[in-house]
Amino acid sequence: MKNLIYPLVAAFILLTSATSVLVSTFSFKVKEGHSIRFESKDPSGVFKKMQGDVIFDEKNLENSSFNLSIDVASISTGNGMKNKKAMTSEWFGAAKYPKIEFKSTKLVKTEKGYQVHGNMMMKGVKRFRKIPMNVVKSKGELKFVGSFWVDRSFYKIGKPSKATPNKLKIIYSIPVTKK
Repeated sequence: MKNLIYPLVAAFILLTSATSVLVSTFSFKVKEGHSIRFESKDPSGVFKKMQGDVIFDEKNLENSSFNLSIDVASISTGNGMKNKKAMTSEWFGAAKYPKIEFKSTKLVKTEKGYQVHGNMMMKGVKRFRKIPMNVVKSKGELKFVGSFWVDRSFYKIGKPSKATPNKLKIIYSIPVTKK
């Protein structure tokens, strides 16, 4: 009986170790050097602080996920007055809503790369989004890049006007490192 138990225990340990190695191989965190820019005719700038966890396996997209958070107070428009205005309740309401969050629900392969489906939360408003994404692998580094449009009026950010367009182009580059 002992001759049977020891090989089973060894196989179990080997199997659970291999599974944990496979999962951790695809588990990442956002590293420094990311870029989250927004552009329009009037408000343009960057968010300088972002955190997050990413699980990415191009062979098993069902297990891939993105859980990202941007610190609203890290906004930089190049104009101190605009930065302060962005913190007010008219814009991001940073005191009540200090983070912009994105949590994926699924990842889909497309002809041009990938599409990340998920919920984006800004200023307490959650909206479903499909965000195009490309994966760049260079010199051992993995980076997720892309751009998409956001209508800020959907999130009750700022007041709509003819002088200030509602649509902002978001351009992102998110380098990650293994956990």
